[in-house]
Amino acid sequence: MGAATIWVPAYIGLGSNLDDPVRQLGAALQAIGGIRATRLVARSGLFRNPPLGLADQPHFVNAVAGVVTRLEPRELLGALLGIETAHGRRRDHAVRWGPREIDLDLLVYGQVRLEEVGLTLPHPGIAERNFVLFPLHEIAPELVIPGHGRVGELLESLDCSALERLG
Repeated sequence: MGAATIWVPAYIGLGSNLDDPVRQLGAALQAIGGIRATRLVARSGLFRNPPLGLADQPHFVNAVAGVVTRLEPRELLGALLGIETAHGRRRDHAVRWGPREIDLDLLVYGQVRLEEVGLTLPHPGIAERNFVLFPLHEIAPELVIPGHGRVGELLESLDCSALERLG
């Protein structure tokens, strides 16, 4: 599969709660900027928040990056998974929502709706996750998430009081 002929906006969720999360996110953002046929065009602030699921782990630091890309969705996801691996991520499927050095999720790819093994767009659970929607709202408040609605409207129904802006 080759590069698409048009530039498509896409959004990537970043999270870390191990090995200096702020540094991990900075390194991941730099790596995202280096993905072929992709340009990093926006980045949110960093937000600390309690973990989802397994409570006995450090708080996460989360952010969202906006890119334009000519890669197809699966190619972009492959590049993100490669960044995770290069930055020490070891996927343990026995521990869902466990601690991690880096987590990169392809949240939205244009207006594409897709459900395949290993790739669902928009990302499952996006409309219920304050740690995704709050930083996404910072860089794309008018974005319409396919099948869910406008980011700002989705955010209105969520409690964001546990999010702490860093820096």
